[in-house]
Order: sequence, then structure tokens, then C-alpha cells
Amino acid sequence: MKSTQPYQPLLLRILHGVTALFLVMALLSAFWTYNTYDGRWGTLPLPKYEEIEGVHGTFGLYTLLIFPALVLYSFHRGQQRLMAPDEALKLTAQVGRPIWWHILSRMTNTATLLALTFALFSGKMMDDQWLPQGELDHFWYYVHLISWGVMVVAIALHLLMNAKVGGIPFLRSMLTSKFRPQDSPKLWKNHIKFWWSNFKLNSWTDRGRAIAQRSKLELSIWASLIAAWIISLGKELWSLI
Repeated sequence: MKSTQPYQPLLLRILHGVTALFLVMALLSAFWTYNTYDGRWGTLPLPKYEEIEGVHGTFGLYTLLIFPALVLYSFHRGQQRLMAPDEALKLTAQVGRPIWWHILSRMTNTATLLALTFALFSGKMMDDQWLPQGELDHFWYYVHLISWGVMVVAIALHLLMNAKVGGIPFLRSMLTSKFRPQDSPKLWKNHIKFWWSNFKLNSWTDRGRAIAQRSKLELSIWASLIAAWIISLGKELWSLI
């Protein structure tokens, strides 16, 4: 790979690609679910497939399972791709300059993570029996519908801004299968061992201090994902009582 070409770390490409695949399938199946069971705001001539709710839930679950890994990477090794706390104030002073577009790109990257968190959280708040039973007026159903629209807009802006900043070479760099020697999957086992050894050496106080130093944005995303799982499991346990 030529050094003049943009390069994206292999782990980023894998996490980004797998998350994107599951997310797109979740979005498409979400519309099909709406088209089958609701359709109050317009429909498309899609076949009625009553099992589509389960298909959507499966892709949503896959997205939820891989998303934490992407969040972890984004806020640690990929932090330079996200918006810095003070960058929003720089927009008005940098209008039209190249840095302005780079800031907008990082803002859309960050907004996409937030939109996906919103979609996953609201989806976990739903009951998969609401739509098949014709219960279309639940609060969380409306919230999840809104999250679908927000997610579609966020993805569109994410693609447009990254294409504007990096152009075709950047988009190609996200799709290539080539990687540098230091990115080889053969080294991942050693990286994990090194991380785990350092983790064990830290005290609980050090770990708590490290967590407190993370950005409020990252902590809010983790809190939302953890809360979604806890509330969802609580609902399952309650239904068994």
C-alpha cells in the first residue's frame, strides 16, 4: 500500500464494517416491520412478513453486542476522529476553511455514535409483542420510530462528511483488506495479554480514577447501554413472576 494513500487501522475497519452491516440490516428490517404492522405515515409495496419483527430484533441484538467494542475503540484509540469538547466553539471562526470540514466530520462521527445509542436504548425498552398484537400507541414505540429517522439522517451525514473530507481514497481505505505489519491479527493476542497484565496491576482506586477521567460523552453512552441491559433483564424477570 502506497504511503500517500490514507490508511485505516484494521481493527477499526473490522468493528466499523461489522457494526455497519448489522445496523443497515436492522434499519431495513425496522422499516419492513413498520410497513407490516403500522404504516400510518405511508407504506411501500413490500410483502407482509409477520416474522419480520423477530428478524429486526435479531439484527438489533447483533448490533448491540458489537457496538460496545466500537465505542471502546472510538473513545480510546480512535479519539482523534471524534469531536473535542471545545471544537463546537471553533466552527464560527473557521467557516469555509479546511479545518471547518474536519470539525464537522468529527461532529458527525460523534453524532452517529449518539444516534445509535439512542436507537439501541429505545429498542431495548420495547416489547416484541406490541406490534403483532396491534399495540401501536406505546411511548417507547414512538421513541424508537424517531430514533430510526435520526439514525438514517446521522448515517447520511456521516458518509457525506467523510467523503467531503477524505474523498474516494478515504472511502476505499475503509474497504481494503490490506493492513500494515503492526496491525496484524497475529499480534492481537499479545496486546490483550499486555492490557490484562496492566489492568491487574492497577488497584480499584486507580481504575475508578481512570473511569472518572473519561469524557462525559463516553460515560453517558456506557451508562445508556448498561441501563438498557439492566432494564431489559428486569422486565424479563418481572414477566416470569
